[in-house]
Amino acid sequence: MTFVECLRSAWPDLSIVENAPMAKFTSFHIGGPATIALPGSCEELIVVYRFCIAHDHRPHILGAGTNVLAPDEGLARLVICTRDLTAVRDLGDGMLEAECGISMARLACYARERSLSGLEFAAGIPGTVGGGVYMNAGAYGGEMAQVVVKTQALLPDGSLCEFEGSAHDFSYRHSVFEEKEAVILKTQIKLHAADKASITERMRDLARKRSTSQPLDMPSAGSTFKRPADGYAAALIDAAGLKGKGVGRAAVSEKHAGFVINLGGATAQDVTATMRYIQERVYEASGIMLEPEVRIW
Repeated sequence: MTFVECLRSAWPDLSIVENAPMAKFTSFHIGGPATIALPGSCEELIVVYRFCIAHDHRPHILGAGTNVLAPDEGLARLVICTRDLTAVRDLGDGMLEAECGISMARLACYARERSLSGLEFAAGIPGTVGGGVYMNAGAYGGEMAQVVVKTQALLPDGSLCEFEGSAHDFSYRHSVFEEKEAVILKTQIKLHAADKASITERMRDLARKRSTSQPLDMPSAGSTFKRPADGYAAALIDAAGLKGKGVGRAAVSEKHAGFVINLGGATAQDVTATMRYIQERVYEASGIMLEPEVRIW
């Protein structure tokens, strides 16, 4: 039997989609066919992941696909998608526990409805909580490091582990989970009580800023490059005269130079070639080599 047949035999109730175009599972709208498993609970994710490891099969982990560039030829490895793991528990005293698959925006709205502040910055971040913790996602002065207190994760050997406080090793777009190649299951965040109306207004204000400054109407993976130690990626790209420039059907956004966008029909090869072109031109102009923020599979 093939690996997928073995997986179906072992877990007949597991939702599995074969030959699923990754273009439909990523915000870039790019990527060839893959076999995608969609566990219905964290417990199911654990057993499926451990099954993969026991069969010497290292799966890809996918949330909302908002920071991923999938290959045009598709993927041979199983993709485990967490989008159905969206439970949230109110633990009281400003503490919320969220499963990895809930979107940052939904969790921010959940907190607002309970008059809890601290996640307003996340309302416009399109990814999931799992991805947000994994890369310490942030915007407009806020980041996950400011609110996350405890996280449960699966290590590459299939063992469960909890990380608390400084053990997360948060820094700019980084966490311990990236180093350990861990799979985040759920996380606990600490917020503070505030007036619901003021939380709502703050979220609306940030939404206005995003809509006026970012190309939200075009497929992309958000910020393409990490912020360098000196300066900002978007400013460096703009200064190099790269707005509107690109390869094939991928290009630097005219609206925000920090975004590489899919003009329609772009391939992964178009995007990676555009990213290399940007890196080369920015390095020539500034001596700074930009580091990708987008995860290239």
